[in-house]
Amino acid sequence: MLTVLENCRVSPPHATVGDKSLPLTFFDAVWILFFPINQIFFYDFPHPKSYFLETIVPKLKHSLSITLQHFFPFAGNLILFPNQNRSFNGKKPEIRHVEGDSVALTFAEYDLDFNDLTGNHPRECHKFYPLVPLLGQPSKVSDYVTIPLFSVQVTLFPNKGIAIGLTNHHCLCDASTRFNFLKAWTSIAKHGSDELFLASGSLPFYERVIEYPESLDEIYFNQPGIEVIDEGYELPHLVGGTDKARATLVLTQAHINRLKKWLSTQSPTLEYVSSFSVACGYVWSCIAKARARTDEQQGDNDNDEVERFICPVDWRSRIQPPLPPTYFGNCIGPCISTLTKRSLLATNKGFQTAAMVFGKALSDTLKTKDALLNDADTWLEKAYEPVPMIGVSGTPKTKVYEIDFGWGKPVKHETPSIDYNGSISVNASKVSPDDIEIGISLPSNQMDAFISISRDELESNFYDQDE
Repeated sequence: MLTVLENCRVSPPHATVGDKSLPLTFFDAVWILFFPINQIFFYDFPHPKSYFLETIVPKLKHSLSITLQHFFPFAGNLILFPNQNRSFNGKKPEIRHVEGDSVALTFAEYDLDFNDLTGNHPRECHKFYPLVPLLGQPSKVSDYVTIPLFSVQVTLFPNKGIAIGLTNHHCLCDASTRFNFLKAWTSIAKHGSDELFLASGSLPFYERVIEYPESLDEIYFNQPGIEVIDEGYELPHLVGGTDKARATLVLTQAHINRLKKWLSTQSPTLEYVSSFSVACGYVWSCIAKARARTDEQQGDNDNDEVERFICPVDWRSRIQPPLPPTYFGNCIGPCISTLTKRSLLATNKGFQTAAMVFGKALSDTLKTKDALLNDADTWLEKAYEPVPMIGVSGTPKTKVYEIDFGWGKPVKHETPSIDYNGSISVNASKVSPDDIEIGISLPSNQMDAFISISRDELESNFYDQDE
């Protein structure tokens, strides 16, 4: 169903970058073995293939090249020294760009229903995978391994729309840096040059000035698994054959205010209540109820299983000394809730439980300046703990629906990489920045239960009650 129109590679303009390297910090090294991050932006585009090939393709190639001049790591490679990593030996992984490095850019055509893919209703996850570009495979050079970090696919739905799919290795950057890159690319694409981008003062800050204990380098650069990465290592990627479905839940400001009001009545001593924490707590409880319902239907009534909720926190402005908002790379740490029984999350007061547990974890993380580094040495231990976890990709602070290449704002944004581990995506809504759009990926039977539960609860008068 997918037809490739062109495979090409895009480099920064000749002699604008040269040979450069960027050391990884432990913030980046955490993600070396993590799955890649995938995003898809869908745009209305009621034009034929000829217009796409003659106008859009050259514009995207040119603007991407200029953007890479300023964001050179996107065109570079991750450099690992696997033989030395188990003893560290002072050879830190790095991002390296040499003259001629490039980004894989694919142009394709897809014949699935554009309107179906851009809806909020449950859709089969595997339908999105052809829109997601793969990263190139690792290669061995001398005593080190190179791993590509970024790729792009632009897919045409003739006379209907365009999908721009992005894949990046997580050790390249977090959501904040990726959003800064996209803002630069769209500005250059719309205006034909980088003049406005340069005038905005948004150039990436590359200095590695984060202060942290050297022991964290020893832990994360030596984490088990890195030493076996070689040219035969296969990067994680999404594959078909899954029974998962994805859907989008939009919590309007009215929904959120109603949930906040009910929560403040039920838990007046709760210290931290924000739109984000309320939205996450609500979705967590609905997912727990959906899992409990499907388990019961399958004859499994053990709801004493524990769950955990994790979300990333941007530490650029919170560590000492603070970093510029344009700091390039990863500067996020996890906010990890306490283990909570599903039997508590699946009751009528499940939302209250989830909001209290997650709200307390978020409050404790944010109010303690040193909280991030105090337990940073335990991140891997908690991340691989054998309990069900729900993570968060994205943040309402990054306005994904402002990513406009010159033919209009997106009609839909999806994060296919949440399919890897059952996370959720959280972004500001395309309708209003005060509404929150949440992407859900669940097995089909759980998705049916989730849709029913979340809809019924929002439409009922339960959260209008005082008791």
